[in-house]
Amino acid sequence: MPSSPSRARIAIVGATGYTGSELVRLLIGHPRVDIVAITSESRAGVPFSDVHPAFGGLVDMPLKRMEDVPALKPDLIFLALPHTVSMDAVARFRPEGIPIVDLSADYRLSGPEPYAQWYGVEHRDPEGFKGAAYGLPERHRKAIRSAKLVANPGCYPTATILALAPLVEAGLVEGPLVADAKSGVTGAGVKPKPTTHYANVADNFRAYGVAGHRHTAEIEEQLALASKKAGGQPLHVQFTPHLLPVDRGILSTVYARPRADAGLSAESLEALYRDAYGDEPFVRLRQQAPSLKDVRASNHVDIMPVYDARTGMVLVLSAIDNLVKGAAGQAVQNMNLMLDFPETEGLRLVPLAP
Repeated sequence: MPSSPSRARIAIVGATGYTGSELVRLLIGHPRVDIVAITSESRAGVPFSDVHPAFGGLVDMPLKRMEDVPALKPDLIFLALPHTVSMDAVARFRPEGIPIVDLSADYRLSGPEPYAQWYGVEHRDPEGFKGAAYGLPERHRKAIRSAKLVANPGCYPTATILALAPLVEAGLVEGPLVADAKSGVTGAGVKPKPTTHYANVADNFRAYGVAGHRHTAEIEEQLALASKKAGGQPLHVQFTPHLLPVDRGILSTVYARPRADAGLSAESLEALYRDAYGDEPFVRLRQQAPSLKDVRASNHVDIMPVYDARTGMVLVLSAIDNLVKGAAGQAVQNMNLMLDFPETEGLRLVPLAP
């Protein structure tokens, strides 16, 4: 990549949802960033703070249209658009040569065929997969630094892949792997739905996407890359998401059976995760079970690996804020890598607890 500017001009396309507003929250405190455009096709001309009143007096700039962005010459564009919509924006901006972090699922999989299979839509920009990097810095930092298009991972996959990758990459476990994950309602987006209506969420708890949630493909593809490093075969993942009656946060509990010759113990498991994540700025290895409030409003992922000698199973608990490390914070982390800024810049966030 060419040398980065001392300050970066940033555009956020589609900033009226939860993820877009979270990007604004993080970027207005970033010491090397100027937001030059926030877009909304339906609310163009309206002050951003009218859509998100929490930003009153802080970010009152009027919303623009996507077509206005190239003329502002941004150094990087965040796309906070829905799945199946973002691909058109990527194709539209490609001739401009502007680096893009895409927060949708449109480029997270290995190609247009699996995308069509899992999302039920033919991909309209297959060229975009060429050179796109999967934006999980702990796994793909080198590729992210040199990429023009980064596919920001899903929130469930972020928590689950980071929990399982060290075990899979070391060739220590056999399939199927089990991931039991719970999320707050902001993971469903800002548009109201019957399942996220207050009366259906409050004092309730439910599973959804059973035996077919589309994030399964993302998790399995990334773990297949980890398994390949150990000379192993892809592993199936039984992934089941649940909806919690809270606003934000994800707790993923994963279960894996060690191979007969793995020789795992509590000590070797701890050493494995320490070697994998000891130098990672946003991964914290815990000695007690992590909770949602331990990571709330921060870019941290808290991981606790456990070897259960009684059952011979490995359990790994992983907690993130779905809007930060699971979306906007990870996107800013990717931006820092792409623009050659310090990776933690603008993300030294203390979790909000209580």
